[in-house]
Amino acid sequence: MALDAACLQAVVEELRPQLLGLRIDRVQQPARDQVILLLRGGVRLLLNAGANNPRIQLTAQLRDNPAEPPMFCMLLRKHLVGARVSGLTQPGLERLVELHLDITDDFGRPGERTLVLEAMGRHSNLILLDGERRVIECMRRVDAEMSAERPVLPGLFYQYPPAHGKTYLSELTEEDFSAKLAQANPERTLDAFLLDGYFGVSPLLARELAFETAGETDARLFSLEAAGKRRFYEKTAALRDAVKESRFTPVALWRDGRPMDFSCVPIRQYGGAAECRTYPSFSALMDEFYESRERQERIRQRGADLIRAASGARDRLRRKLAAQEKDYAAAQDRDALRLSGELITANLYRMERGQRKLTCENYYDEGREITIALDPLLTPQENAAKYFKRYAKAKTAEKYLREQMAIARRDEAYLGSVLEEIAEAETEQDFNDIRAELKEAGFLRRKGREKKEPQRPAKPREFRTTAGLRVLVGRNNRQNDRLTRDADHRDLWFHTQKIHGSHVILCTGGAEPDEESVVEAAKLAAWYSQARESGNVPVDFTPVKNVRKPAGARPGMVIYTTCRTVNVTPEEETVKRLRVC
Repeated sequence: MALDAACLQAVVEELRPQLLGLRIDRVQQPARDQVILLLRGGVRLLLNAGANNPRIQLTAQLRDNPAEPPMFCMLLRKHLVGARVSGLTQPGLERLVELHLDITDDFGRPGERTLVLEAMGRHSNLILLDGERRVIECMRRVDAEMSAERPVLPGLFYQYPPAHGKTYLSELTEEDFSAKLAQANPERTLDAFLLDGYFGVSPLLARELAFETAGETDARLFSLEAAGKRRFYEKTAALRDAVKESRFTPVALWRDGRPMDFSCVPIRQYGGAAECRTYPSFSALMDEFYESRERQERIRQRGADLIRAASGARDRLRRKLAAQEKDYAAAQDRDALRLSGELITANLYRMERGQRKLTCENYYDEGREITIALDPLLTPQENAAKYFKRYAKAKTAEKYLREQMAIARRDEAYLGSVLEEIAEAETEQDFNDIRAELKEAGFLRRKGREKKEPQRPAKPREFRTTAGLRVLVGRNNRQNDRLTRDADHRDLWFHTQKIHGSHVILCTGGAEPDEESVVEAAKLAAWYSQARESGNVPVDFTPVKNVRKPAGARPGMVIYTTCRTVNVTPEEETVKRLRVC
């Protein structure tokens, strides 16, 4: 959902005491729509002006930055580094926030800057204003052709978005509410009535008020008696009072382990169909809520070409393998070809050129008659030679096909592991590593003069067990190889049994690990695998010395011996609790 005005006010009230007086040390722009201000004391303020998830929050997540910062980021660094936060405001109950900053210009003179976040869905924007509230620059320029009513361009005075013609929720009165009810179409639903008449109420909150009033989210106005209308006003007024008095509760709705929505008040309309989780802060809520959504978006945007290449190559391999298996099955009947050649040779004295078939006794089958097809254009000797040649070809093909089928199955399994890597990719470097891996393996075409990407050695994911033992988890197949190759031979190696997943190393230092650490490492191996959504996942583990890579094997492919197996259920809570970086 987009951050509604009520939730935005809750976030502003939460952030204001944490930001006032802090100095901006650095400015980053990890994505096109995201800007992060690093403030004194390790505070990371995220401003997102994306169409699907505009917001402002403190974040604990570390995001990779591009090798070359965008121009907008460079301009923000010029104006904002060294500035001190003097205020954080939300004009009215609008979906915009102003971050007020005190600066000192190049000549040592004090000044002001204002960073405005407009969190308005597809119209979201991030705008930098000078002391006179002129636009210095914005993330998205809006010219007169795009909006004749409100252009946003450098040099123009900043204007607030046009009036919406609705009553602010904070200005709700019983007289106004009753008048709107009297004029409304009785066929309108309660939530539609609120959305039409009041600003600051999101669809989720409107449905919640309808549910609290009538016990259902799609109740219509005509179903309300006088007592029902009174209850409707009281529920809406209670929300108004909570907004005016800043009484908010950060809650998020989860279903089947995935985030659905979030709000600033408890949500009960879904009953047992969704879990309503309460968080210590809105920043913590949004970090967790958007983490999975942004991850899927990154995969969709940055991994689309990789998914296409790996899926296409795997599909071609499967078609090729099906054809090879068909040819291999035909090669198994080659003895019939040899028999036909021998019987033709034994009956040459009876045959003439131009025959289409030969019917003779099969002396290998108790003299039963057999009919052999002939080519009438060939002599009897040539027909016999043709069958012997086909037999020799089938005999050679069996060995060749067996080798080719093994290679195809190996490559099919490898591409399956690559697709799992793409699904688990978290950073820009992860995608770059996977892309390089596919190019090296020959499944992604190299461009003639492609720009060489700067090499940043990616580090494996790192965790600490409850007992304090270090656990390393590979991010891709090449890193899996390095991780296993460089590990101490006494460390424990973990991998899901017969399921694609990451290599996991439990660093033991030669000591016997405790049982809890083994189980936690196994849970990490299960989480970073195709079995993430499953329960009771078998995970094999063995000392690293028992793991080896066959000659010529694809990246990430190993064999191991004398393993033990533990069955675990992947748990996101365990992953977050143990994660170091």
